[in-house]
Amino acid sequence: MLRLSLMTLAITLVLAGCNKDKQNDAKEGASAALTDQPLLVTQEDLLLIHSNALSSGPVITGSVEPERKADLRAELSSVVLQVFKENGETVKRGDLLVRLDDTSIKDSLHSAEEAERAAVQTFDQAERQFQRLKTLRASGMTSTQQLEDAEIRRNNTQSDLVAAKARTVQARQQLQRTEIRAPFDGVVSERKVSAGDTAQLGKELVKVIDPTSLRFEGLVSADKINNVKIGQSVRFHINGYGEQEFSGKVKRIDLAANATTRQVEVLVSFDDKSLPRVSGLYAEGLIESTSTQTLTIASSALVREGDKSYAWLVKDGHMNKVILHVGQRDARHGDYAVQVGLKEGDKVIRNPISTLKEGQKLSLVASASSQLPQAVPGIAPQTVAIPAGK
Repeated sequence: MLRLSLMTLAITLVLAGCNKDKQNDAKEGASAALTDQPLLVTQEDLLLIHSNALSSGPVITGSVEPERKADLRAELSSVVLQVFKENGETVKRGDLLVRLDDTSIKDSLHSAEEAERAAVQTFDQAERQFQRLKTLRASGMTSTQQLEDAEIRRNNTQSDLVAAKARTVQARQQLQRTEIRAPFDGVVSERKVSAGDTAQLGKELVKVIDPTSLRFEGLVSADKINNVKIGQSVRFHINGYGEQEFSGKVKRIDLAANATTRQVEVLVSFDDKSLPRVSGLYAEGLIESTSTQTLTIASSALVREGDKSYAWLVKDGHMNKVILHVGQRDARHGDYAVQVGLKEGDKVIRNPISTLKEGQKLSLVASASSQLPQAVPGIAPQTVAIPAGK
């Protein structure tokens, strides 16, 4: 019985080994069949190599700030009664933004107006007296001393009247200062008070900016400022706007460098109407001091291995690995200058994957799902396509 069991076990192991060899052979055959199938690519997967303007120049960093902005502050000490606008609300010139308590100032104005009316009456009376005595003196019916005394009284009351008018004007101005109004059309960028707050003299109440006057206030390293000229084009990106590119021109160059950072402020005006909607955002770009025409390749199509760079060239339905010599990078788009390895009109894989092989066949299709490889026994069907470029 023991001998029969051992023979049975041996036969089972031999059969299992044979089955395993057959499965391995089937998998290898299936893999070879799949490898022979062409790689499916679409037009979006290919990048056409052509000449572009490669710009270079000083890097500029800074923020987007409005040229027209107003920091409205309290011009008297009073209590805030009402705040009429919130952050982000649009305003027109003259719109009421904040109202301060004007009770005591109205009382002062009424008092000043009454004092002015009294001063007017006193002056009119002194003026009539002076004119009467002047007529009598001409006919010799009064003395010169009396005429001079009347003239002095007239002059004194005139001075009192001027002072009373000044106090009235000052009281009216104080009353106007209890109403904080928008100095121009714009947007409320920051509200600093609420109803019930005590507004001391000079306290910040509200900030208003003109969003149509935004500009790029940047800094350039002092050792590069010699390459910056008024009117040069500037390309830059703004944090929060993704890959959207903004353009502008150098409008002004500061004549003094920052004492701490040794950087020079450069003001850049926007070229187009697509202004950002938010001020204070960080921005970074390039001042185009020089521009040359050269072949360029997108950074996504460039593959690096150590200090070497290459791309996958598509030609005659096959893929070839081409070693490249690349130059400087365009700070605007991130493209690299191609010095050696490609020529005008070549097509390369836009977003190469790690499984690409030298000499691999290609098949151009309308879309990745329009044509699938035939099913291989033992392996689930799969689409072999390169992810489309952005």
